[in-house]
Amino acid sequence: MERQRVRLVDSLRGFSLFGILLANLLIFQYGMFGKDLISFYNLSDFNFGSYKFIQVFVEGTFMPIFTFLFGYSLIKLVESIREKGRKSRWFLVRRFLMLLTLGLLHSTYIWEGDILTFYGGIGFFLFFFINRKPKTLIIWGIVLLLLITVTGYGKYEETEKEKTITASYVEKTTDIYKNGTYSEIKDHRNNGEDPLTAMFDEDTIPSFFIILLLPFVIAPLFLFGMAAAKLNIFAKPKEERNSYFKYMLIFIPLGLILKIIGHLAEKSDWASIGVMSGGPILALGYMAAFAYLFSSHSQALPFRAFESVGKLSLTNYIMQSVICTTIFYGYGLGLFGNFGTFNSILIGVVIFAIQCFISTMYLKKFKRGPLELLLRIVTNFSWNGRVKTK
Repeated sequence: MERQRVRLVDSLRGFSLFGILLANLLIFQYGMFGKDLISFYNLSDFNFGSYKFIQVFVEGTFMPIFTFLFGYSLIKLVESIREKGRKSRWFLVRRFLMLLTLGLLHSTYIWEGDILTFYGGIGFFLFFFINRKPKTLIIWGIVLLLLITVTGYGKYEETEKEKTITASYVEKTTDIYKNGTYSEIKDHRNNGEDPLTAMFDEDTIPSFFIILLLPFVIAPLFLFGMAAAKLNIFAKPKEERNSYFKYMLIFIPLGLILKIIGHLAEKSDWASIGVMSGGPILALGYMAAFAYLFSSHSQALPFRAFESVGKLSLTNYIMQSVICTTIFYGYGLGLFGNFGTFNSILIGVVIFAIQCFISTMYLKKFKRGPLELLLRIVTNFSWNGRVKTK
């Protein structure tokens, strides 16, 4: 008998996918490097305001929610396997390797903004924490968060060489992604000519150091999610309602203040601290607010729609890439670079609404999505996707 899914967690996962889509639309439309060189695209004041809205309220905040839930689900998976008398190690190894494989296929053939490869890779790092107590996980999470805050102090000025390389790459990317064929776009994405290759030069060591730190920016949310699962948080939303409200009032204002300071004072020594620490903190606030509303309105249509998308999160994540690359790339509608950030928000809402509808209809006939079933088959090493009781 399979353990019952935590509805709030599925609904939160769907909610996070909505935010991830809105944030990723900046990359779909402007490219991985173009989204941070937005002046190249000469946005109107209205579209620039929409761009800043996404940066403050969405970007760097919804991915940590998804990360938190990855850690949460990891512990629940381990508990489920152990309840059947099996050791979890090889189940997890297969799962992480499959995520790595799906991520590599996704980034090579569809879109460069993949996160599955990162999740599969960091999963092996999480082995060291699976058997730790909740208190230990929380302490490690706080320590890593503080470490990132400290190392984020100071500003890094790009060299003229770096600026030239990035601007040239963005210009070339815009032309190819907007007008190129599928093969041309794939070759450009995978040929290793992006500005990151310059980070191996001796004058770009600081920026390469920042790239190395990125996994540790996300790691605290994995650990907090694992601790939450061990404490069985989210299992009884109505009983935890007051706690959600308290955390919402603390983390949302704090996260927003940090992110706003980070974006308003981009050239200050504190900017990176605000952006890097503000995102995860705001994520905790969003989760608390969502859980607070869910605790009294769990049967409302929006929450049930989010839940449906969340149950099919892997399939829906990949489909977002397929849909959006078709809209923006040359082998589709070719709207790359000139669609507008406000319009991208609107199209994001439409795409997600369609995913909500299709996911709800799909789950009336099937229990799992195609990619969810594939991952389950590989993880459990069983054609029916079930863990054999020992």
